[in-house]
Amino acid sequence: MKLLLVEDDFDLGGALVRVLSKRGFDVARCSDGLTALEWLRTSTCDVVLLDLGIPGMDGLQLLQRMRGRGDATPVLVLTARGAVGDRVAGLNAGADDYLAKPFDIDELEARVRALARRSHAADMPHCGALRHDRASGAFYVGAQALDLTPREGALLAALIAQPGHAVAKERLTTLAFGQDLPAQSDAIEVVVHRVRKKLVNTGVGIMTLRGVGYLLQES
Repeated sequence: MKLLLVEDDFDLGGALVRVLSKRGFDVARCSDGLTALEWLRTSTCDVVLLDLGIPGMDGLQLLQRMRGRGDATPVLVLTARGAVGDRVAGLNAGADDYLAKPFDIDELEARVRALARRSHAADMPHCGALRHDRASGAFYVGAQALDLTPREGALLAALIAQPGHAVAKERLTTLAFGQDLPAQSDAIEVVVHRVRKKLVNTGVGIMTLRGVGYLLQES
């Protein structure tokens, strides 16, 4: 998991980088808001750890600029400002969580991992209990992964991207078979049949719309 730490306190920042790195995190560090904003223009991370009292551009301004340009990266505010008003200001500016200094490193790690899980889950296309992890290409029903062939996965990925909406048979054929387009026009029906069997008892099914295509829906 990659983190961006925005902290101008040299000693605290260095200590956090060392501790979090030992716990398996890949940590980049910026010491001012302008540098952090530029870093976020060209790089990505799973969670931003942000001190509000940073030079150049303070934490609230950085948050507002991030959210204003559509950057939804989870932000955990780390600050000595413990007043309720400061917490509210941070959350209103777009922070996802707030941890006042001094803090326990175990609590920090737990909050970071919770934010990353929440963000990751929100990014997953889903239909009922079926979820698609686009990063790995895997499909899950609860915690159970479905065993799919590449063609079955390509077909299901197209359907779950638009649950409740029909996807044309021709498009599904192209996505499932790529350059190796089948000679038989009904080849995609075989793939659909196999996926249907694997979706039995999941609460999700594939509906055929004659002359239109197929759609994924809760059954």
